[in-house]
Amino acid sequence: QVQLAESGGGLVQPGGSLRLSCAASGSIVSINAMGWYRQAPGKERELVASSSASSTNYADSVKGRFTISRENAKNTVYLQMNSLKPEDTAVYYCYAQGLMYYSGINLKYEADYWGQGTQVTVFS
Repeated sequence: QVQLAESGGGLVQPGGSLRLSCAASGSIVSINAMGWYRQAPGKERELVASSSASSTNYADSVKGRFTISRENAKNTVYLQMNSLKPEDTAVYYCYAQGLMYYSGINLKYEADYWGQGTQVTVFS
């Protein structure tokens, strides 16, 4: 099976920075896109940033503050978060889109595959 292991969440004061990492492990053949969603208490899950071979996208609320990057050879995606605000507080979920992998001898495809999430709390 495939696992998406997130790390880097934590507590930070407004204006501070955090770097999230997400490493996909398993018998992975290919991943079309990787990125991050977040969900704050009482709110719907929203896209933060995504990265594919053809494009990089950001939510308007994080443009200029967050930067997504990938190491394709390591199936890893990062999210550098600068100038953090209290409204950035949420659980951040890593996802892999268009995931192709082997489960035993069987080639499988998942349109969307999710990590367990990591908490980011920005407090003053």
